[in-house]
Amino acid sequence: MTRKTDQRLKLTLRQLEVFAAVARGGTTRAAADEISRSQSAASNALGELETVLGVQLFDRVGKKLVINENGRALLPKAAGILDEALETELLFTTAHAAPLRLASSYTIGEYLLPGLIAGWKATHARSNVKLKIANTHDVFDAVASYTADLGFIEGTHTHPEVTVRRWRSDELAIVAAPDHPLARRRVTARQLQQATWVLREEGSGTREAADRWLIRHLPQIDVELELGSNEAVKRAVAAGMGLGCLSRLAVRDAVQEGWLAEIATALPPTQRPLSIVTHRAKRLGAAAQAFLEHCMSTAA
Repeated sequence: MTRKTDQRLKLTLRQLEVFAAVARGGTTRAAADEISRSQSAASNALGELETVLGVQLFDRVGKKLVINENGRALLPKAAGILDEALETELLFTTAHAAPLRLASSYTIGEYLLPGLIAGWKATHARSNVKLKIANTHDVFDAVASYTADLGFIEGTHTHPEVTVRRWRSDELAIVAAPDHPLARRRVTARQLQQATWVLREEGSGTREAADRWLIRHLPQIDVELELGSNEAVKRAVAAGMGLGCLSRLAVRDAVQEGWLAEIATALPPTQRPLSIVTHRAKRLGAAAQAFLEHCMSTAA
């Protein structure tokens, strides 16, 4: 008689939940706090998972648990399983679908995604959307660590654990206060070089794009202020503190309302790509896949 192989499931969702939390927090204490369990319960669950799989998932370095190659191989699969389990549970236990977790750089998050989310909610009323707005580095980290399903960035930066898909284009614009001496006239490169500027802070996607554009055509510019948000730059420019260089998306309403004026220049126009970021190894859940398709269709 042929002996049947034992196919009973040995690992549990609780073990995978603890494993993913330890990967994020680096200790069983941090994992226990995140998922509202005792530290001993978290330690036991992680030990049981390693016993079931027959491998260690973390290297013990002092008091820290550092994920190793075994853990890195398991993490995307575990994250996908947990997402599907949450979707299934919420389907029957609440009035909402599983949360759609987005991370975005500032220009996209402030000026593009609100409208896209509103359009999405019109046909997915049960969907609970969580949007984190941060710099490009933090967007990559959110997607790489599975705390965001989709990321949105300006430019074509790369990261070893994610895929960056070009989505649509954005154009930079130079703006001034309506009563600025250079407003409402065509401005030469020499006049731009002699002007005072208010720009985003170094490291932001908008500042990187502005530097590439301006420095290519202007050997030197006088940056009077560096500010940490698009709105702060717009308000400082409107107050007459200098010229600004921001996404056309960010200044469109202010120009239409008349409290900023776009400056026509002799510089050639510049565009930058806007991109969508997904994890290389993790399969998108139903909500994330549908929102991705929604975004791509609006770009088309």
